Amino acid sequence: MSGIGVVLNPRSRRNSRDPRAARRLARALGDHGILREARSIDELHRIAEDFQRLKIDVLGISGGDGTNHVTITGFINVYNGSALPQLAFLRGGTMNTVANSVGIRRGKPEGLLGRLIRDYAERATRPLLNVERHVMRIGEHYGFLFGTGVVHGFLAEYYRGGDPTPLVAAKTLARGVGSTLVGGEMIRRMAQPFRGQVTFADGTRWEKRDFLAVAGGTIDQIGLGFRPFYRYAERPQSFHMLGITASPMGFVRELPRIWRAEPMRAGKTLEATSDRAYIESADGTMRYMIDGDLHELRGELPIAVGPRVKIVVGSEE
Repeated sequence: MSGIGVVLNPRSRRNSRDPRAARRLARALGDHGILREARSIDELHRIAEDFQRLKIDVLGISGGDGTNHVTITGFINVYNGSALPQLAFLRGGTMNTVANSVGIRRGKPEGLLGRLIRDYAERATRPLLNVERHVMRIGEHYGFLFGTGVVHGFLAEYYRGGDPTPLVAAKTLARGVGSTLVGGEMIRRMAQPFRGQVTFADGTRWEKRDFLAVAGGTIDQIGLGFRPFYRYAERPQSFHMLGITASPMGFVRELPRIWRAEPMRAGKTLEATSDRAYIESADGTMRYMIDGDLHELRGELPIAVGPRVKIVVGSEE
C-alpha cells in the first residue's frame, strides 16, 4: 500500500478542545489512506513502523508545531536513516509557524487534507510541489527552531496567559514591549539572561557571557511573522545561529528589522552559520524551546544539522 498516512495528536491544545477532529479527518481521508491517533511516544513509534511497512508516500500531521517536531523525531528514529515520506503539515495548531514559514496555504485541517487528497490523486499529471528544509537535531529531538533566554521566557509567559492563540501571542509580545519601556516585572521575568558559551564545529567560540538569547533555525520565521534567521539557506547543510547581546530595550528597537528579515545593527548580536554547535549553560541547566515546546536539560546541549525533509506545499500548476 502507498498513499497518505495521517497522524493526529488528540492531546494537542486545539484537538483536545475539538474531540470530533479525528472523525472529520477520517471522513475526509476516506479510502485514500489511513489515519492514526498517537497518544504516547510508544504509540507514535508503532504508527511509524506501520507506515514504513505500508510504504506511505505522504505523512500528514494534524497538530501544532510541537506535534510536528515530536512526530518527525519519532519517524526519524524508526526509519533509521531511510528517507521519510513527504510531510504535509495540516495546521492543527495555534501558531503553525513552520507551515507559515514554508508557504503552506491557510485553512482548517480537513480542508487542507481534502486538497492534499485531490493533489495526490492527480500526481501523475501534476506532481506534488515540495519545499525542502533540514531539521536540526537538538539533543535527542529534531525540529526547525531552537531558543534559550528571552525566547524560552516569552513562551513561558505566552502559555501562562491562558488558552494559547495567535491573539494571546500578540498580546504577550505587546505586554512585553510595554514592560520593557517601563522596566516592569514582566520583562524582568521574561528576559532573564542566558549565561553560557557556544562552541562551533570549526572551533570558533562565543565565550561565556550573558546573552538575551541564543537561538537558531533552519527556517526564517520564529513566530508572529518575525524572521530572525534570514541566513538559514546561506550555506548547504547548516543552520543560522544568533547570540543576542542587546539589552531588552535595545532588542525592542531591533524588532522592525527582524520583521523585515534584516540583520540587527552592529553590537546587538553575534551570528554564525554552522552544521554543529555545543551550548553550555554556566549553571549547568539548559532551558530552551524546540518548535514552541519547552525543554530542560542538565549538561551540554549539542545541536547539529539533521536530515533534509520534503514538505508538501501544493501541486504544480
